[in-house]
This record gives sequence, structure tokens and C-alpha cells, in this order.
Amino acid sequence: MKENRYDDEQFFKKYSEMPRSREGLSGAGEWYALRQILPDFQGKRVLDLGCGYGWHCKYAADHGAVSVLGTDISHRMLETARQKNSDPRITYQCAAMEDLDFPAESFDCVISSLAFHYVKDFSGLASRIGRWLKPGGDLVFSVEHPVFTAYGSQDWYYDADGNILHFPVDNYYYEGKRDAIFLGEHVVKYHRTLTTYLETLLQNEFILRHVVEPQPPENMMDLPGMKDEMRRPMMLLVAARKPGPEREKK
Repeated sequence: MKENRYDDEQFFKKYSEMPRSREGLSGAGEWYALRQILPDFQGKRVLDLGCGYGWHCKYAADHGAVSVLGTDISHRMLETARQKNSDPRITYQCAAMEDLDFPAESFDCVISSLAFHYVKDFSGLASRIGRWLKPGGDLVFSVEHPVFTAYGSQDWYYDADGNILHFPVDNYYYEGKRDAIFLGEHVVKYHRTLTTYLETLLQNEFILRHVVEPQPPENMMDLPGMKDEMRRPMMLLVAARKPGPEREKK
């Protein structure tokens, strides 16, 4: 079942108060690493799966994309995207990414930020993305790191005084649904191992270009709780490419 917590008024209000919601890309700790592995958008047709507020859509348009389609399951997300990140080259569509279908080779680039861990069937999605991309096309995405999703609670273990002891990692090889707590609310996410993420791409004939476990940037280290983010990986960034003429030329 496709869950859409972001159209819940209370949940969306909490999300809108996060730094990445207020400040855009500069408020997202992983952005500094993600930016380094994005493809050249000049002249490209781009699909953003789970586009949220549309920050990455606008970045692609501002860096030369000829067209950008941002899709999201949440009407509230897309309403905000149209307000904050509108551009003649950007189209926003409300749909679950599991329900999308496009003709073969419709896009030069597919990007996704922190959305694939909401998808039950990653293998099926990767297969469809492979069809949608033209030969030589790029897939770049971020997800919550398997270490972060494994146990399910996504919170630290604390001592009796409330001090952080360690982060729980358990049931790592048991993939599937997790009842996670995000913004103080119960949210369904899907855990899969690092092997599953990478092998699924390889089995769909993608060529891995970058695998990054981003650390908090130096300019955010003074923010509350940010130094603790050095104690375990929270996110995983992957850049892959569909084989094609562009690869042969390099």
C-alpha cells in the first residue's frame, strides 16, 4: 500500500518547519555531497521522483535542463513546489512513483531525493527507470542508509539521564516494512540492505559511478545534534548510468 503522510495537516506542518524545508538545498546536510555527483543538466530532459518542494527540479532547470517533470504523491508538497520553485520548464504531476509509466527513453536524467525508501518494490522501479532513460542516461538518488533503516525506530539508545549511548542496528538482513518514527509520527518505510540497492542496479545493467555515505558538512557542525551524525551513516547517495554512446565516448 502506498502511504502518503505528507498530506496529513499535522505531519506536513512539522515537515514544513525542518531546515531543509525552510532553507532549501542549503539546509540539507547531504546536499554538498549530492551536488558533486549530479550529472550535467545542460540540454537534458529530467525526471524527479518524489520531488517534494521541487528544490532539485529548480536546480536542474537553473542549470540548463530543457524540461523537468517533478512527481510526488502529495498534493500539499506540489502546491508548495509550485509556489517556491516554479519555472516554465518545470511540470509538476501528482502521482505515486509506483504508478508512473512513460515511453522508453523519455528522459536523460532521473533523480530522486530521500524517496525510494518509501517504495516496497525497488527492483521493479529500477527496471522501469532503466526503460525510461535513454542510453547513456543518468540515475542519481539519495535514500536513508541501510544502517539507519535496519532496526526501525530510527532513534538512538539513551542512558537513564538521556545521554546518547549508541545507535541500534538489528535485523539488518531481514528486509521489508519498518514502522519508523519521523517527526514524532509513525511512518511506514522499507528497509533493504546495501547489497540489495547496488546489486539491483547492476542486475538492471546500470553502471555504478559513485557510492557516497555523506558526512555532515563543516559549516553545519555547530548545529544541535550534528556532531552526533558522525557516529553512524544516515544517508546513502548513489549515481549510476545506463550504458550507451555517451559512455563509449569517454
